Amino acid sequence: MKIDFATLLGIVAAVVGIGYGLALEGGSLTEILQPTAALIVFGGTAGATLVAQPMGAVWDATLRLVMLWRTSTPPAAEHIHAIVQMALKARQHGILSVENAVDQLDDRFLQRILRMGVDGIEPGEIESVATLDLEREADEADRAAAVLDSAGGFAPTIGILGAVLGLIQVMKHLEDIEEVGAGIAVAFVATIYGVAAANLILLPAAKKIRVQAEQLESIRRMQLDGALMLIRGRNPRLIRDRLQAYIGPPSNQPLPVPEAPPKAEAA
Repeated sequence: MKIDFATLLGIVAAVVGIGYGLALEGGSLTEILQPTAALIVFGGTAGATLVAQPMGAVWDATLRLVMLWRTSTPPAAEHIHAIVQMALKARQHGILSVENAVDQLDDRFLQRILRMGVDGIEPGEIESVATLDLEREADEADRAAAVLDSAGGFAPTIGILGAVLGLIQVMKHLEDIEEVGAGIAVAFVATIYGVAAANLILLPAAKKIRVQAEQLESIRRMQLDGALMLIRGRNPRLIRDRLQAYIGPPSNQPLPVPEAPPKAEAA
């Protein structure tokens, strides 16, 4: 996995922008650090989300949220190179000759479909199994994103609930106008937490999960296409050119086809 710098940069930009804006208005971060408000908003949002969504989906969404700063998209160019290398070898020595290379692959999806090809399973059956895997991965990502969408919808409302609870406590001390003013300011912190959680974390994270799932599916389909062409014995150069169309050339120069190993001379 690689670091998703866009996610990290977005978090930093949001925190710095909001914090600096607060400072320009004469405020300080300590004014919005209210444990009670945080407990109401995050606890209430978690509870509402658990009521609305299955436990397994909530757990998966939580894990994806925690790991959002890392991307699991496979390195497409490296896999194109590996597939072309194996296609050259298979074209010269047969599909069984790539067995060791398949075992050394670090991508389980690509390794699995190539292993089925080495084992003699028909390409149509391989494509059917792989398509089911792709549909399952897409469904899991969509369910996780739906959980975060739900939480993002609940958080602002729970924030308003927290503000109302705070105002109720303020109304008990109307005789002290200074305490009333400070209490109202604290009460509205819960609203800030709810709106910020929804619009800076939960809803953007749901969108990012869907985007990453689409990117992963595109790479998976490229891997499947290349593996099936290899298994069917297609020309390595044709495989290279077809797979390159999925990602586009990294420069004006096309990817080179690796040279085939020289054949041993007859004694």
